[in-house]
Amino acid sequence: MTDWLITNAELVNEGRRFHADVRIRAGRIQRIDGQLAARPGERVFDAAGCWLLPGLIDDQVHFRDPGLTHKGDIQSESRACAAGGVTSFMDMPNTRPPTTDRTTLAAKYARAAQVSCVNYAFYLGATNDNLDEIRRLDPHTAPGVKVFMGASTGNMLVDDPATLEAIFRAASVPIVTHCEDTPTILANEAAARARWGNDIPSEQHPLIRSREACISSTRLAIALAQRHGARLHVLHISTAEECALFAPGPLTGKRITAETCVHFLHFCDEDYARLGHLIKCNPAIKTAADRAAITQALAEGRIDVLATDHAPHLVTEKAAKYAQAPSGLPTIQFSLQAALECVFAGRLTLERVVEAAAHAPALLFDVRERGFLREGYHADLVLVDPHTPHTVTAAQVLSRCAWTPFEGTTFHSSIAATWVNGHPVWQRGRLDDSVRGAPLEFAR
Repeated sequence: MTDWLITNAELVNEGRRFHADVRIRAGRIQRIDGQLAARPGERVFDAAGCWLLPGLIDDQVHFRDPGLTHKGDIQSESRACAAGGVTSFMDMPNTRPPTTDRTTLAAKYARAAQVSCVNYAFYLGATNDNLDEIRRLDPHTAPGVKVFMGASTGNMLVDDPATLEAIFRAASVPIVTHCEDTPTILANEAAARARWGNDIPSEQHPLIRSREACISSTRLAIALAQRHGARLHVLHISTAEECALFAPGPLTGKRITAETCVHFLHFCDEDYARLGHLIKCNPAIKTAADRAAITQALAEGRIDVLATDHAPHLVTEKAAKYAQAPSGLPTIQFSLQAALECVFAGRLTLERVVEAAAHAPALLFDVRERGFLREGYHADLVLVDPHTPHTVTAAQVLSRCAWTPFEGTTFHSSIAATWVNGHPVWQRGRLDDSVRGAPLEFAR
């Protein structure tokens, strides 16, 4: 393994910005100090004053592997991670077959060990009938248990009240929830069909997957967690009303936490006219007022984590009519740059973005020795050039689906380099995926 000395960097870590050099040895951060001298055998990377951040930990992705690999797989989507500064991911269980037992969970880890160029972990999915698997889950083998408290595929909608009570009572790891109320959604969709038939406009999506569906389901999850003392993390907050349900301030000590996604910071319902089903996702992108409230909630710590919910689909699938067009956006390659637009606009601080996208997921899921720039930690790093704008084109997309809703967007920053366990997987637009990432370890 090559040792590196990164010089002339502006480090952003644990609420501080400071200039220093970073020595990487045997895949770990050996030394952080000013003006370190190069040693024999070290390769030197001049950061030229760019921002050096801990690699992002994306705790909410759908890499479609196994069973839906025409859209993406662990290999292709991990490459997109590397190009975007995401050095670790946690993949969701709604694959084919779903990851709802220890056998399918182990198979995902085995697949990732063969092909992923970044670090990885996989959730166990809850169903109405796999409570025994949840009870027997080794807390060192998964970041958490995913509960779809809203419409999902196959058997992964958990809608039995007794089962929900039992999951929140029994889980030994964080419970992460998709919160939307299915009866509300079905009633809204039936009303839309009565008016438009099969030609429901994309602009109706946030009215079908309505704010009321999100709020009521999130309230239910919080009530369950409070009743049983469970560790709850509510994913992809999309409404202003939900933001008010969570306490502001640091993540430390919280039992109930919240997360939003970069697309909720970037898009609003005005963008359906331009992008249509390309920005159809669940929960739905809602109003500009919701976007502003979510950004403010992230700034003040009501929302603790920033992730992607990266979910690739083919353009041809997205071109179908409303009922057939699948929900989900492929965003991970450009997620950090999109989040940093809030920094350049003055809506978030750089330190807060780093906290929400790297530090907080590491703390929330007890990830061992990642998510921070600390001596002795794994050398997962991303170097951001804040002085070189980047216009996104389809040709740059590394996800298998080969498109992004950010196409044509000019970001103020670019991703100069990414290191995973000390290996330079991305440097100045070139990918080196010759080295495999590692499974995340959970210090529980």
